[in-house]
Amino acid sequence: MSYISTLDQRLNLAVDNLFGERDPRVRGWLLLDSYLPTVLFTLLYLAAVVLGPVYMKHRPAYNLKSVLVVYNFSVTMLSFYMLVELISATWAAGYRLQCQGLSEVGDADVRVARVLWWYYFSKLIEFLDTIFFVLRKKNSQITFLHVYHHASMFNIWWCVLNWIPCGQSFFGPTLNSFIHVLMYSYYGLSTYPSMHKYLWWKRYLTQAQLIQFFLTISHTLSAVIVPCGFPTGCLLFQTSYMVTLVILFINFYVQTYRNRTPRDVGKRNDADVNSHHLNGHFAYVNGTTTKQKVK
Repeated sequence: MSYISTLDQRLNLAVDNLFGERDPRVRGWLLLDSYLPTVLFTLLYLAAVVLGPVYMKHRPAYNLKSVLVVYNFSVTMLSFYMLVELISATWAAGYRLQCQGLSEVGDADVRVARVLWWYYFSKLIEFLDTIFFVLRKKNSQITFLHVYHHASMFNIWWCVLNWIPCGQSFFGPTLNSFIHVLMYSYYGLSTYPSMHKYLWWKRYLTQAQLIQFFLTISHTLSAVIVPCGFPTGCLLFQTSYMVTLVILFINFYVQTYRNRTPRDVGKRNDADVNSHHLNGHFAYVNGTTTKQKVK
């Protein structure tokens, strides 16, 4: 136990020296005071990515259909709550769209921070996306893009909640929560064949993801051009991270769509509509997904 305590102290001292004094308004909140739990969850996740397929190699794949239905509708409802609460909280607080500082509206900032804590926690929940791939032996879907996004977002948002838990930080999660409502509701409803003809928004998910990325980058850079006291270093880091997602996503999009003939794409989409393998044929970007051909 003394070794763990020492490790915990050194790890937290390192991040404090790197980023400076933490925001006192979130002290005592679950998982935030120490970086060690976030690191350990991430290492367990990466271990599952590496060792899970080895464990499942000679075992039959799990069906998990009922579990996935519950999971997808649960994430849909959580995303809907975050979307509504973020819009309500920022509207009531009079948040500016262009640039919003960290300590301008008192208790209203804390309300925003509470919602963003749920956003951080949702990134831990979404580790289950990969675990379900492993258990269902959909190893071709565990791509670099998938793992990079899931592991990095959980850690980035631990830092966000400790140092910039409100203000300008609200914008990306608001957009992403909206995308998640569309996405996970589609996954849940697609398990019912009678609903397929009503799922008209599937074709627009890819475009919506790209729009989300570019809107977030534009919103972030606007606070650099016309500052409001929000830490510039955080803004530049967020922009850089989003650019990596754009590059990886465009590469995936080109490989998946542009290099195929219309006939191939049509065949693949028909197969996707008829597939009941929920969360089994998707590649993930910034918490969102697009269709990927099953190998």
